[in-house]
Amino acid sequence: MIRITAINAAVLGAVALCGIATAWTDDASLRGRIVAIGIPGIAAISPVGTFLPGGPIHDKPALAAYTQPGQVLDPARILVSSMSNFGEPVALAGQLPGSFLSIDPRGAATLAIPPLFAANGGQASALGGLVQIFSAQNVAFLNSIHNPTAATAGFTGVANPLGLSINNAFGRLWPANAPNGLEGMGSSTILDPTGEPLAGAPNASLGGVYAGALTPRLPAQVIPGALYTAAVGTAFLGRSPDGSTKAVFAVVCADGSIVQENTLKGLDGLAPSGTVSPFLGERWQDGDDDNRGALPRAGVLVNYSPSRILYVSEPFRNSIAVIHLTDDGVVFHVAGVSHIYSEALNKPVDLTPVAMETGNINWASNTTLEVQADFYVANRGDNTIVHMRQDGSVVARRSVRLSDGRPLGNLRLNGIASSPDGTKLWVTLTGHVPGAGNLTGAVMEVPAF
Repeated sequence: MIRITAINAAVLGAVALCGIATAWTDDASLRGRIVAIGIPGIAAISPVGTFLPGGPIHDKPALAAYTQPGQVLDPARILVSSMSNFGEPVALAGQLPGSFLSIDPRGAATLAIPPLFAANGGQASALGGLVQIFSAQNVAFLNSIHNPTAATAGFTGVANPLGLSINNAFGRLWPANAPNGLEGMGSSTILDPTGEPLAGAPNASLGGVYAGALTPRLPAQVIPGALYTAAVGTAFLGRSPDGSTKAVFAVVCADGSIVQENTLKGLDGLAPSGTVSPFLGERWQDGDDDNRGALPRAGVLVNYSPSRILYVSEPFRNSIAVIHLTDDGVVFHVAGVSHIYSEALNKPVDLTPVAMETGNINWASNTTLEVQADFYVANRGDNTIVHMRQDGSVVARRSVRLSDGRPLGNLRLNGIASSPDGTKLWVTLTGHVPGAGNLTGAVMEVPAF
């Protein structure tokens, strides 16, 4: 059911906020094919998808080259985050390592990622190019490369990444990072296909990296806020309401606050700490040592019409926050907050659309729902996936199993992504993979339902 905690009835829009007692089908398991193994601290996952005409990655030949077959942003590939640098020397000794891998998931054979394949740095590749580094905590990806005067010039585009939202409509790729653990300052970045923070940034004071309180809107914020704690999830909010046409992203922080980031104007607050159930002090209590090393994270989605609604998973509350947004012609504001509670939710760690917005030149993104579309929830607690409507009612729930029908054992769901055509799902799994020795972390493909 959905419980109303604080809401303006005028902005309910697409969501019917009322008590719901809905039975769901729970008839079968999903047997998955392991796509890749050997990805320590695996977390976020997303299809690359198609970058639309009118956007820089489609229209600029130097950037579009990275989207060609076999390249790092080939539309058929997936991007997967890891706590490992895969051998790349870290640029910042005081921050955690981490990377995004670009993986071709189409082959029948399981890809075993070589643990040190990227020792030479940069966008290294392995296994005949089927695995590539997109970005990492390495000097090849410093903000200073294109933005030497930025307040965050010394930051990299990726450091212990926990989330990813891609502006396939008219922009670039935006990771959410926890470079200093959950309690330390977070960072959120804008990356070119090179994996480097944004070249030609419209705001020289931030370039392509927002971090802590270093990159506020200047000369003054409209709403106070900062990335005081880790960025645990992110989603594309569309174009700025100020008429600038610049992209704005929402970033969820470990203290339960949410900020909004304007490519041109910088960072403003959106919602205060505690709006989302906080992650600080929380840890996974799973049986596998690798699972205990994985940091908690949130799934974030946006429904944009008839009203703008932000959905954020709350794994330690077994709920999903429903955050209604309005704007004043300058920035976005929270109009009300409610929560989805359901017996089908068990440590909901991530969300992905059942039907993803892929064709709208203002909205296409892996974190954007087609108007009023359903979404999937990945439950870490019991390794199930829930197909849920936006009103909180459950269509179906499925347990995830290995291809031979065995349960996942100590593996735990930690991320989920749907394919742009809606036919398949990819999930990330932390823990030791059965029969793979000491290798930890895996990507699995399962059918959509």
